[in-house]
Amino acid sequence: MASLYNNKYYHRDLSWLRFNHRVLQEMVDKRNPLYERIKFMAIFSSNLDEFFRVRVSDIRQIKVLDKPLRKKLITKPNAVLKELKVQVDKLQEEFGDIFENQIIPDLKQEGISLIKYKDFTKKQKKVAEAHFDKELKHKIDLKNSYFTSKDAVFVENESSYITASISKTKFQVVQIPKDEPRFFVFPSDDNTYAITFIDDIIKYNLYRIQSDLDLSYYAIKISRDAELYIEDEFSGNLMEKIKESLPKRETGQATRILIDKRMPQAFQNVLKKALDVSHADIVLGGTYHNFRDFFKFPNPTKKNLYFEELPPLSHPVTSNYDSMFEAIDEKDQLMHFPYQSFDPVIKLIEEAADDPSVKVIKMTMYRLADESRLNSAVARAAKKGKKVVVFIEVKARFDEHNNLKWGEIFKENGAEVLYSYPGIKVHSKVFYIEREIEGKTKTYCYIGTGNFNEKTAELYTDFGLMTAHKKITQEINKIFLVLEGIFIVPKAKKLLVSPFTMRYKFVSLVENEILAAQAGKEAYIIMKMNSLQDKNMIKLLYEASQKGVQIRLLVRGICSLVPGIKGQSENIYITSILDRFLEHGRIYIFGNGGEEKMYIGSADWMTRNLSHRIEVVTPILDPDHFKTIRDVIDIQLKDNVKARIIDAEQTNAYVKNDEPEIRSQYATYDYFKNIKQ
Repeated sequence: MASLYNNKYYHRDLSWLRFNHRVLQEMVDKRNPLYERIKFMAIFSSNLDEFFRVRVSDIRQIKVLDKPLRKKLITKPNAVLKELKVQVDKLQEEFGDIFENQIIPDLKQEGISLIKYKDFTKKQKKVAEAHFDKELKHKIDLKNSYFTSKDAVFVENESSYITASISKTKFQVVQIPKDEPRFFVFPSDDNTYAITFIDDIIKYNLYRIQSDLDLSYYAIKISRDAELYIEDEFSGNLMEKIKESLPKRETGQATRILIDKRMPQAFQNVLKKALDVSHADIVLGGTYHNFRDFFKFPNPTKKNLYFEELPPLSHPVTSNYDSMFEAIDEKDQLMHFPYQSFDPVIKLIEEAADDPSVKVIKMTMYRLADESRLNSAVARAAKKGKKVVVFIEVKARFDEHNNLKWGEIFKENGAEVLYSYPGIKVHSKVFYIEREIEGKTKTYCYIGTGNFNEKTAELYTDFGLMTAHKKITQEINKIFLVLEGIFIVPKAKKLLVSPFTMRYKFVSLVENEILAAQAGKEAYIIMKMNSLQDKNMIKLLYEASQKGVQIRLLVRGICSLVPGIKGQSENIYITSILDRFLEHGRIYIFGNGGEEKMYIGSADWMTRNLSHRIEVVTPILDPDHFKTIRDVIDIQLKDNVKARIIDAEQTNAYVKNDEPEIRSQYATYDYFKNIKQ
C-alpha cells in the first residue's frame, strides 16, 4: 500500500473517506441533539452511496484503459479499490455499532422504540397486517419475486430490497416500495411510541402469507455507476447527449452491493451470480440499508430534539436601502450565507428584471433549485425583452434534471441559453448586469463562492460580493464573452480566472511569500477550501514550508497534502470544521509583506478547478469587507469544539486546548448578529 500511504500525498479517495468519518463523528457527538445526530447518520449514508456511484465508478473505468494512459490517471487501480473496500468495511462496522448501541438506546430514552417485526405485540401485528393489506400489498409483485440460481436478476439503483433463500437453488427478491414512507409509527395511548421500518411490516406479512416456507430475509442494495460515460465527450451537443444518457444511471454497472452481514456465505454466492457482481463489489452492512431515509425519520413526541433555530439574519443593505443598485453604487456589498439572508441576491435580480434601465443580464448557473424566486426573476427579465444570457452547466452531477428544466423555461421566455460545451466545466458563480443611465452604461456584477440556490444558501456557508468596480465588472463581462464564443481568452488583471490565469497567479502569490521568508521577513499563507488535491500546488506549499513560510489551512473535505513531516511540511497546520452548516467558502490570504492580499471565489485547489473548469476568484478591495472576512477566518482558526486536526494519518482528532470554547459557526452567527444594522 506504499502508493496509497506515503509521506508526500494522501490518496484523495481515502481522504474523502476520512471526511465521511468526520460526519460519523457528528453522529456520535452528544453535543448535537438526537435528531441532528440521526440527520448526520443519513448524510453519512448518502455520501457513501454517492462515493460508490461516482468515485469507485471512475476507478473501475480507469482499470480498462491501456496501461500508459491508466498510469497518468491513477496508480494501481486494483490496489486502490482493495484498500477502499477495507476502509469502507471499517466505517460500515463502526456505523452499525453506533446505530445499534447509541442511537437506538438514546431514542428509547426519549420514549421512542425502533422495533423489529419480532418485537411486534399482538395489537401491533394486527395494525401491521391492516397496513400491509391496505397500503403495501398491491405494490409488491410477489408472483414475480421467485428466482432460481440460473436466473439473471436486475435490482434498481439505490433501491432497498429484501431477499431470502428458499433452497440451494431457489430464492426470493422483494423490493421495498419507493413511494411509501420508510417508517411506520404505531398508534400510541401514552407518551411512548413504537416506530418500525416498513421493511419489517413487509417481512412480518411475507412470513404470514408464505408460512409454508422456511425463510430468513436479508437486506440488499446495489449502487450503480452514476457517471455519464459519453463517447466522444469533446464534440457534439453535450446537452442532448446528457439528456439521452440520464436514464442509463439506473441501469449502469454495479459498483457496490450492500448486504446484511448475517447472510450465509452460500446464499451470498448464489446472489453474486444472479446479480452479476463479484466479491470485490460486496460491502457488509446491517439489517437495514438506505439510511438516507432517516432524513425523514418521524418524531411523534412533542419534544424539541433538534438544533436551536439560527434563522438567517437580515443584511443591513435590505433595511438601509430601497434599491440594491443604489446600495452597490455607494460601496461593494458583501454577504455571508447562511448567517445572513440570501434575499439581497434575489432582490437584486428581481430589481434588475423590473427596472426599465436594465438592458442586459448575464449569469452562470451550476446547481439550480427545483422552485426558485431567483430563477423566476431571470425568466421574467427575458420575457420583458431584456437581453438575458444564461450559461447552464449541465454536468453538475445529480442536478442535471433541474438544470435542463430551467434551461427550457429560460429559453421559452426569450433568454439565450448556453449549455456546457465539451471538454470543460463552468463552476464559477457570477452574474453581470448592464443599466443605461442618462445615455451612459453602468455595470454591476456578483461573484460568489456558492450556487445561486435558495435552498443550499440556508445550509452552506458561502460569501457573495456585489460590486460596481469598473475593472472587475469589465473582466466579468469578458468571461461571459468567452462563454458566448466571442472572445477566446478573457484578459484579466484583477480577477483570477481558470483555466487561464488562476494557477499562475496563485503560484506567484506563494512564491512571493517564499521570497519574503528567504529575506528574513514575516511570511504566511492562510487558506480555506473544500478540497486540496492538486499535486503541483501541494509541492509548492511543501517548498514554502521548507523555506519558512507559515501555512495555516482550513480544509473541509479531501486533503492530499501530508502536514507535519520534518523537512517537508512542519510549518503546515491543517484543521477541518464539520458542524450544522456545510463549510463551503473558499478564501485565500497571503501575508504580502504586511499588506495582506485576500481573495474569495468558487475554486478549490484541485486539478479540475485550476485546469479544467472555468472558475472565478476575486480580490477583496473594500477594507470593511476585508476585515469582516478576516474576522470570520480568525474565529474559525480558533475553533476548539468542532475542528479536527488533519494530521499525516488523518485520524480526525478534535482540537483540544486550554482556551475558552469556541464553536466557530455559533460564534460567527453571533458576530453577524452584533453587526450594526
